[in-house]
Amino acid sequence: MGGTISDDQRLVFVGGLHRSGTSLLARLIAAHPDASGLRNTGAPEDEGQHIQHVYPTAEQRGGVGRFALNQRSHLTDESPLASGAAAQELWDSWSPFWDTKATYLVEKSPPNLVMGRFLQSLFPTSSFVFIVRHPVTVSLATRKWRRRTSLSRLFDNWFAAHDLARSDLAKLKNVHLVSYEWLLAEPEQTLSEVAKFLQLSGELDASQVNAEGSVRYEREWQELLDEGNRGARRAQRSYADRAADYGYDGVDLRVVPRRPLLDSSGVSLPGTG
Repeated sequence: MGGTISDDQRLVFVGGLHRSGTSLLARLIAAHPDASGLRNTGAPEDEGQHIQHVYPTAEQRGGVGRFALNQRSHLTDESPLASGAAAQELWDSWSPFWDTKATYLVEKSPPNLVMGRFLQSLFPTSSFVFIVRHPVTVSLATRKWRRRTSLSRLFDNWFAAHDLARSDLAKLKNVHLVSYEWLLAEPEQTLSEVAKFLQLSGELDASQVNAEGSVRYEREWQELLDEGNRGARRAQRSYADRAADYGYDGVDLRVVPRRPLLDSSGVSLPGTG
């Protein structure tokens, strides 16, 4: 059995649905001189979920665009899987792929979004950075993997995941939420807030952020609506109010959600503050 996390180290769990910007955000945090991300794991996107055997992966819960609809995806501190032995097993699985001399050890997996309470129970000093992206953009981007899954089903998965995350927020001690749209529109400010939350010295490099990251999906969505696509129209009508509750416009994807106060004492998802 290997060692354990030291008192002056912190695990940083990055979570958010597939195609929400988790890889970019985790990479930006891990690039900080005091941080290390998982590297050379041989797993897709170097996600920690794929190199452990403590909890089921997203693929085992239904896969991309579906996993949040599986009630087994929502792991909490009350899960029978939560134990000291599980924490040690995860550390032993992940630590060979970090620079364990770093203060901040970053692990990125989409299901972290609905597993915060579980991971916090295993690593009480950990921090969470969750990223949220427009349900339309996420659903359109996910369709390349789920061609046989309807837009409505992909929307269902988005809201299931974020409703669960919202319900858990009050029980997470150290959590910060980022809108993908904020990251594109105001990269320096958004990443400065992440750095401040994590208490990183200096700033995070915003030069890798592509401001045009959602343009193709904005155009695709508008074309579907203009063409009268039944699936798009039905999804837009069915989920407009719920999307608005998270700060998102159901028609115009260019609208940046309002910015609530984000800190560990009064955290909220976009649209709840």
